[in-house]
Amino acid sequence: MNKSIRFLSILIVVFVAVLFTNTIGKSNEPIIKNVAESYEVKALKLPENLNLAGERVPIEKPDIRERMDRELLVNTYWQSNGLLLIKRAHKYFPIIEPLLKKHGLPDDFKFLALAESGFIDETSNVGAAGMWHFMKQTGKEFGLEINSNVDERYNIEKSTKVAAEYLTKSKERFGSWTLAAAAYNAGNYGVSKRLETQGVTSYYDALLPDETERYVFRILALKEIISNPEKYGFIFDQEDLYTLPKTYTVKVDTAISNIALFAKKFGTTYKNLKLHNSWLRENKLNNRSRKLYEIKIPAN
Repeated sequence: MNKSIRFLSILIVVFVAVLFTNTIGKSNEPIIKNVAESYEVKALKLPENLNLAGERVPIEKPDIRERMDRELLVNTYWQSNGLLLIKRAHKYFPIIEPLLKKHGLPDDFKFLALAESGFIDETSNVGAAGMWHFMKQTGKEFGLEINSNVDERYNIEKSTKVAAEYLTKSKERFGSWTLAAAAYNAGNYGVSKRLETQGVTSYYDALLPDETERYVFRILALKEIISNPEKYGFIFDQEDLYTLPKTYTVKVDTAISNIALFAKKFGTTYKNLKLHNSWLRENKLNNRSRKLYEIKIPAN
């Protein structure tokens, strides 16, 4: 009996000691960050008054809230890209804003252009080009000159006019700027067909292709962040932002055999002239039809 009690007592002491050791180890063990001590990734509070061109986003719906949260998080914490977009927006928004107003398009659509191209002159992997990322066929249908010599998808003034026409027609068709924006991504027919099949009339009620599902929310996220940069941790001075150098316009209704020599006549270089006129795709302007072109010349 005494041996049993002693054995039981030893077991209890060992159990308590082990338990005590484990508890102490856990409570006193420091949390070692694998990043800088000041680095934190904070969950974002979604604004309740989100809208696109005055059309309210139903943020109270769980799936809408999650989709908006995703795009806001991605565009907030992809900091390098976010800051680049802010800088480029400062460069090009002053050109786009009066054009949108002139052609009757809501100001919010400047964020669609930013979402489309990031304001860089690169052709997408499916062939969309220019600030508004027009496909070649669509651009031609709306009157843009597109060939190996001239590609007016890269002409900001002309492509913005065409974008306004396209979006306005979509708005007339769907009765909604939000659906017009979605149709800019998926096409009028594609959006119309899915709305009809699903028996809905709202972008937020429709099941659309994955890219289009994210499209409007990315535009909304860019609008929110660029309109409130400090709220999302983007800190910069005014001189950090990009600006567009001043230019003046020269009208040309003849061919130009050598654009590099043409540039020299105006005291600039081929490179500088092409930076302002990326719609000129070669070192010449054929112009067999004697069309009137406007070429921007950098002001010295």
